[in-house]
Amino acid sequence: MPDYRRAFVSGGTFLFTVVTYRRQPWLVDTDARTALRDAIERCRATRPFTVDAWVLMPDHLHTVWTLPPSDTDYSTRWAQIKRTVSVLLADRKRDDWINDSKRTHRESTLWQRRFYEHTVRDDADFARCVDYVHSNPVKHGHVARVADWPWSTFHRYVQSGVYPVDWMGDTSEEFGE
Repeated sequence: MPDYRRAFVSGGTFLFTVVTYRRQPWLVDTDARTALRDAIERCRATRPFTVDAWVLMPDHLHTVWTLPPSDTDYSTRWAQIKRTVSVLLADRKRDDWINDSKRTHRESTLWQRRFYEHTVRDDADFARCVDYVHSNPVKHGHVARVADWPWSTFHRYVQSGVYPVDWMGDTSEEFGE
């Protein structure tokens, strides 16, 4: 069995990638987005964290979180969020995909077991991670311009002046220029 090592930094900032089981493309469905939003709100009520950046793709998500000072426990947060989404979307469970391993670990058929985590080291790394998150819909060919993907904090960053609206894509046609 692989030896997974996690970095635990008190009050750290982390880039996460979480993937659906068998890359099922359900994350952008309306009920899934609602369940995920609800799960995150429930989790943050008892285990707060800041969402610094976010993008929701059909079969995975990327997010940058900052934990409170002296807190290192992002794994419990992800377990709680995944579990809540799985309960709220129980009608999506695939009994034919339940194997002994999934049964042993009490897993649903919505999420891959693990998640990827990267510890953000400094401001330059933070900027790279946020750019990576926001550019993901273009990278995967879902849209030609980042501004065209609705499920991202990119729009929040544009409103706050961090990015221009045409970052990674020309919007001049849209505005008749």
